[in-house]
Amino acid sequence: MALTTALNASGIYGAMSRLANRGSQGQTAAADGAGVDFGAMLEDSVQQVVDQGRAAEGKQRDLLAGKADMIDVVTAVNETEVALETMVSVRDRVISAYEEIMRMPI
Repeated sequence: MALTTALNASGIYGAMSRLANRGSQGQTAAADGAGVDFGAMLEDSVQQVVDQGRAAEGKQRDLLAGKADMIDVVTAVNETEVALETMVSVRDRVISAYEEIMRMPI
């Protein structure tokens, strides 16, 4: 189980690193007059979670066909679950921030 946790943490750190790199590139682009497209970044993140889910489903099919190992399937499913939970947490934080902004007096 510790290996799965380490793999999940590694994946999350990698995703955060990519987001940080996009942010620093966005600051450079903002200085040039162009901005980071939040919608595109969000769409990319959701697509990565969907792709990860499809990969986990593929591993499950391979297991049923006798072509995959149970550990690989469990790892893929756990990674997908963590990615989905992370996406839901981010969504909840964005909604909370939006609601707080809407309560601010103008």
